[in-house]
Amino acid sequence: MARLLLIRHGQSEWNALRRWQGQADPPLSELGRQQAAAAATRLEPIDVVATSTLQRSRVSAEIISEIMGCDPPIPVPELIERDVREFSGLTREQIEEQFPGFLEDGRRPAGWEQDDALLDRVLAGLKRLAALVGNRTAVVVTHGGVIYSLEDYLGCQPGRVTNMSGRWVTLANGQMVPGERVHPLDGVDIQIPPADLL
Repeated sequence: MARLLLIRHGQSEWNALRRWQGQADPPLSELGRQQAAAAATRLEPIDVVATSTLQRSRVSAEIISEIMGCDPPIPVPELIERDVREFSGLTREQIEEQFPGFLEDGRRPAGWEQDDALLDRVLAGLKRLAALVGNRTAVVVTHGGVIYSLEDYLGCQPGRVTNMSGRWVTLANGQMVPGERVHPLDGVDIQIPPADLL
Protein backbone atom coordinates (compact mmCIF):
# COMPACT_ATOMS: atom_id res chain seq x y z
CA MET A 1 0.00 0.00 0.00
CA ALA A 2 1.41 3.37 -1.04
CA ARG A 3 0.57 6.37 1.15
CA LEU A 4 0.84 9.63 -0.75
CA LEU A 5 0.53 13.16 0.62
CA LEU A 6 -0.31 15.43 -2.29
CA ILE A 7 0.57 19.00 -1.38
CA ARG A 8 0.53 22.25 -3.31
CA HIS A 9 3.88 23.92 -3.99
CA GLY A 10 5.12 26.99 -2.09
CA GLN A 11 4.19 30.47 -3.22
CA SER A 12 5.43 31.31 -6.72
CA GLU A 13 6.23 34.79 -7.97
CA TRP A 14 2.97 34.73 -9.93
CA ASN A 15 1.00 33.58 -6.86
CA ALA A 16 2.30 36.70 -5.13
CA LEU A 17 0.98 38.81 -8.03
CA ARG A 18 -2.30 36.84 -8.14
CA ARG A 19 -1.70 35.73 -11.72
CA TRP A 20 -3.22 32.52 -13.06
CA GLN A 21 -0.40 30.13 -13.87
CA GLY A 22 -1.61 26.92 -15.44
CA GLN A 23 1.36 25.31 -17.17
CA ALA A 24 3.46 28.49 -17.23
CA ASP A 25 6.64 28.07 -15.21
CA PRO A 26 7.31 31.04 -12.90
CA PRO A 27 9.82 30.43 -10.08
CA LEU A 28 9.17 30.22 -6.37
CA SER A 29 9.19 33.48 -4.45
CA GLU A 30 11.43 33.81 -1.42
CA LEU A 31 8.31 33.28 0.72
CA GLY A 32 7.64 30.08 -1.24
CA ARG A 33 11.10 28.77 -0.42
CA GLN A 34 10.54 29.56 3.26
CA GLN A 35 7.13 27.87 3.16
CA ALA A 36 8.61 24.68 1.72
CA ALA A 37 11.33 24.64 4.38
CA ALA A 38 8.86 25.28 7.19
CA ALA A 39 6.47 22.58 5.94
CA ALA A 40 9.30 20.04 5.79
CA THR A 41 9.91 20.45 9.51
CA ARG A 42 6.24 19.80 10.30
CA LEU A 43 5.53 16.74 8.14
CA GLU A 44 5.53 13.21 9.48
CA PRO A 45 8.50 11.05 8.45
CA ILE A 46 8.42 10.02 4.80
CA ASP A 47 10.39 7.70 2.55
CA VAL A 48 10.09 9.33 -0.88
CA VAL A 49 9.52 12.78 -2.41
CA ALA A 50 7.95 13.15 -5.85
CA THR A 51 7.07 16.23 -7.85
CA SER A 52 5.42 17.80 -10.85
CA THR A 53 8.03 18.90 -13.37
CA LEU A 54 7.12 22.62 -13.16
CA GLN A 55 9.79 24.49 -11.20
CA ARG A 56 7.51 25.88 -8.48
CA SER A 57 6.79 22.28 -7.47
CA ARG A 58 10.22 20.87 -8.28
CA VAL A 59 12.10 23.42 -6.17
CA SER A 60 9.63 23.04 -3.29
CA ALA A 61 10.19 19.27 -3.48
CA GLU A 62 13.97 19.65 -3.57
CA ILE A 63 13.86 21.77 -0.41
CA ILE A 64 11.63 19.22 1.32
CA SER A 65 13.75 16.22 0.29
CA GLU A 66 16.96 17.88 1.45
CA ILE A 67 15.55 18.84 4.85
CA MET A 68 13.91 15.44 5.36
CA GLY A 69 16.99 13.52 4.24
CA CYS A 70 15.38 11.82 1.23
CA ASP A 71 16.76 11.02 -2.21
CA PRO A 72 16.20 13.63 -4.94
CA PRO A 73 12.53 13.97 -5.92
CA ILE A 74 11.01 11.63 -8.49
CA PRO A 75 9.64 13.67 -11.43
CA VAL A 76 6.04 12.90 -12.39
CA PRO A 77 5.18 14.98 -15.49
CA GLU A 78 1.52 13.88 -15.40
CA LEU A 79 1.06 15.94 -12.23
CA ILE A 80 1.65 19.38 -13.78
CA GLU A 81 -1.09 21.96 -13.42
CA ARG A 82 -4.13 22.22 -15.69
CA ASP A 83 -3.58 24.00 -19.01
CA VAL A 84 -5.54 27.27 -18.66
CA ARG A 85 -4.58 28.65 -22.10
CA GLU A 86 -5.30 32.39 -22.51
CA PHE A 87 -5.96 32.86 -18.78
CA SER A 88 -2.29 32.09 -18.04
CA GLY A 89 -0.40 35.11 -16.73
CA LEU A 90 -3.55 37.16 -16.15
CA THR A 91 -5.05 38.41 -12.90
CA ARG A 92 -8.79 38.01 -12.26
CA GLU A 93 -9.25 41.67 -13.17
CA GLN A 94 -7.42 41.21 -16.48
CA ILE A 95 -9.45 38.08 -17.25
CA GLU A 96 -12.65 40.07 -16.65
CA GLU A 97 -11.41 42.82 -18.98
CA GLN A 98 -10.39 40.44 -21.77
CA PHE A 99 -13.08 37.76 -21.26
CA PRO A 100 -16.08 39.61 -19.77
CA GLY A 101 -18.36 37.37 -17.70
CA PHE A 102 -16.31 34.18 -18.22
CA LEU A 103 -15.36 33.66 -14.57
CA GLU A 104 -18.81 34.46 -13.24
CA ASP A 105 -20.47 32.10 -15.74
CA GLY A 106 -17.86 29.34 -15.38
CA ARG A 107 -16.82 29.66 -19.03
CA ARG A 108 -13.25 28.96 -20.11
CA PRO A 109 -11.16 29.91 -23.16
CA ALA A 110 -10.69 27.64 -26.16
CA GLY A 111 -8.17 24.88 -25.52
CA TRP A 112 -8.74 24.89 -21.71
CA GLU A 113 -7.86 21.43 -20.39
CA GLN A 114 -11.14 19.72 -19.62
CA ASP A 115 -11.80 18.01 -16.28
CA ASP A 116 -11.82 14.46 -17.67
CA ALA A 117 -8.53 14.92 -19.53
CA LEU A 118 -6.88 16.40 -16.43
CA LEU A 119 -8.17 13.60 -14.20
CA ASP A 120 -7.09 10.87 -16.63
CA ARG A 121 -3.46 12.04 -16.66
CA VAL A 122 -3.40 12.66 -12.89
CA LEU A 123 -4.68 9.14 -12.15
CA ALA A 124 -2.21 7.63 -14.60
CA GLY A 125 0.67 9.52 -12.95
CA LEU A 126 -0.38 8.52 -9.45
CA LYS A 127 -0.75 4.86 -10.37
CA ARG A 128 2.70 4.88 -11.96
CA LEU A 129 4.15 6.62 -8.91
CA ALA A 130 2.42 4.21 -6.49
CA ALA A 131 4.14 1.31 -8.27
CA LEU A 132 7.51 3.00 -7.67
CA VAL A 133 6.72 3.88 -4.05
CA GLY A 134 5.47 0.41 -3.14
CA ASN A 135 4.70 -0.03 0.55
CA ARG A 136 6.18 3.31 1.51
CA THR A 137 5.09 6.88 2.23
CA ALA A 138 5.66 9.77 -0.16
CA VAL A 139 5.15 13.51 -0.29
CA VAL A 140 4.04 14.51 -3.78
CA VAL A 141 4.47 18.22 -4.53
CA THR A 142 1.95 19.27 -7.16
CA HIS A 143 -0.65 21.96 -7.89
CA GLY A 144 -4.00 23.18 -6.64
CA GLY A 145 -5.87 22.15 -9.80
CA VAL A 146 -4.49 18.62 -9.55
CA ILE A 147 -5.56 18.28 -5.92
CA TYR A 148 -9.03 19.74 -6.58
CA SER A 149 -9.52 17.33 -9.49
CA LEU A 150 -8.51 14.34 -7.39
CA GLU A 151 -10.64 15.40 -4.42
CA ASP A 152 -13.68 15.81 -6.66
CA TYR A 153 -13.10 12.34 -8.12
CA LEU A 154 -12.82 10.85 -4.63
CA GLY A 155 -15.96 12.64 -3.37
CA CYS A 156 -14.13 14.80 -0.83
CA GLN A 157 -15.59 17.93 0.71
CA PRO A 158 -14.32 20.87 -1.37
CA GLY A 159 -12.13 23.51 0.25
CA ARG A 160 -9.37 25.92 -0.65
CA VAL A 161 -5.92 24.41 -1.20
CA THR A 162 -3.39 26.95 0.05
CA ASN A 163 0.35 26.81 -0.61
CA MET A 164 1.88 23.73 1.08
CA SER A 165 -1.51 22.26 2.10
CA GLY A 166 -2.94 19.09 0.63
CA ARG A 167 -4.49 15.66 1.17
CA TRP A 168 -3.42 12.14 2.01
CA VAL A 169 -4.46 9.30 -0.30
CA THR A 170 -3.68 5.60 -0.17
CA LEU A 171 -3.39 3.31 -3.18
CA ALA A 172 -3.67 -0.44 -2.80
CA ASN A 173 -4.86 -3.16 -5.20
CA GLY A 174 -5.85 -0.55 -7.78
CA GLN A 175 -8.07 1.29 -5.31
CA MET A 176 -7.55 4.88 -4.16
CA VAL A 177 -8.90 6.01 -0.79
CA PRO A 178 -8.84 9.61 0.45
CA GLY A 179 -7.33 10.47 3.81
CA GLU A 180 -7.27 13.68 5.79
CA ARG A 181 -6.58 17.20 4.59
CA VAL A 182 -3.36 18.64 6.02
CA HIS A 183 -2.22 22.21 6.60
CA PRO A 184 1.41 22.03 7.77
CA LEU A 185 1.80 25.81 7.88
CA ASP A 186 -1.19 26.50 10.15
CA GLY A 187 0.05 28.72 12.95
CA VAL A 188 3.43 29.30 11.30
CA ASP A 189 4.51 32.94 10.96
CA ILE A 190 7.16 33.24 8.26
CA GLN A 191 9.09 36.49 8.33
CA ILE A 192 10.80 37.44 5.07
CA PRO A 193 13.57 40.04 5.38
CA PRO A 194 13.40 43.12 3.11
CA ALA A 195 14.80 42.57 -0.39
CA ASP A 196 17.89 44.66 0.34
CA LEU A 197 18.83 42.23 3.12
CA LEU A 198 18.48 39.08 1.00
